[in-house]
Amino acid sequence: MKSMVPRLLVALVASTLLFPAIGTADGPIAGPVPDARIVIFKEQRLLQLFSGDDLVREYHIGLGFEPVADKRREGDGATPEGSYRICIKNPQSQFYLSLGLDYPNLSDAVVGRQEGVISPSEENAVAEAIQHQRCPPWNTALGGEIFIHGRGSSSDWTLGCVGLDDEDMQELYDAVNVGTSVEIQP
Repeated sequence: MKSMVPRLLVALVASTLLFPAIGTADGPIAGPVPDARIVIFKEQRLLQLFSGDDLVREYHIGLGFEPVADKRREGDGATPEGSYRICIKNPQSQFYLSLGLDYPNLSDAVVGRQEGVISPSEENAVAEAIQHQRCPPWNTALGGEIFIHGRGSSSDWTLGCVGLDDEDMQELYDAVNVGTSVEIQP
């Protein structure tokens, strides 16, 4: 038993030194998470924050008023599915804080053009914005201004965004940067 105490102490000190910025499942996240990425599971109403492959935190979410559908058009109330990234952080959002996603992405734009929803020039504008790591045009018939934001997660009340409770939104906002990848699963 005596020989285990020093080993446990060394393991505790080592883990504290290796992961000081991440916190625990119950403790605060202090600052940006290294190698942060977000995975959202629409069906489970769950957002997971990772540091590399390590799960840092899980949050309950609300979605658009058509939560099962994949976003295809402006005003459809659906939350998009696919691979996105945070293209803007808004500290003065009407929904407490918000993280803007680069929806529509290139895949969304290609499908939109093939289906006749947007023009070739709009598809090109989306492609150029994505290539230069800017927010894409949000004024096409595909819709836009998809954010992860505060003001509540208790129901599917947004117009296609991902809603979190304000306390959770504050923590997530502080933990990620522009460029953080966001994978949205059905």
